[in-house]
Amino acid sequence: MVQLSRRQFMKVTGSALAGSSLAVMGFSPAVALAEVRQYKLAATTVTRQTCTYCSVGCGILMYSLGDGGKNAKLSVIHVEGDPDHPVNRGTLCPKGASLLDIINSPNRLLKPQYRAPGATEWSDISWDEALDRIARKMKDDRDANFVEKNDKGQTVNRWTTTGMLAASAATSEAGYITHKVARNWGLLAFDNQARV
Repeated sequence: MVQLSRRQFMKVTGSALAGSSLAVMGFSPAVALAEVRQYKLAATTVTRQTCTYCSVGCGILMYSLGDGGKNAKLSVIHVEGDPDHPVNRGTLCPKGASLLDIINSPNRLLKPQYRAPGATEWSDISWDEALDRIARKMKDDRDANFVEKNDKGQTVNRWTTTGMLAASAATSEAGYITHKVARNWGLLAFDNQARV
């Protein structure tokens, strides 16, 4: 009769139980260890973007999967921080890390919407309609409220009834151009989202 200590008994019975359980489930270590696991992002298309949450402007990498067919739509399957981006160097806050849920949300708006005065429902409109409407409203307001000269007769070229809030996640060059456009329109109320 073989004498086993309690520790030896537990080792023998534990290994036998684990081995028999894996064999029953069809696990073969030789096959499992020989298999090369497919990298899940290997067939994806990578797009560099800027996170839309706050004014920090972190860089993100969005991985899309699709075969590129004529009517096939790419779907984003993974989002991560861009390690080459100078702002975040690959890190993301919890909100930025959850962008995949926002992208795939059924409640996400994909088109501009318009609600007519007195209406209770929003209706989808095209981007051309939305941009034309914004441009028309801005032009009408500027024409009605533009101040060319002040009370002393000095040229001031001011438009004081409309303001602009710029995106702080934009590059310095985009910010420069945005500032030039706003000032050329005569806007005085001009600020950047980083201060909000």
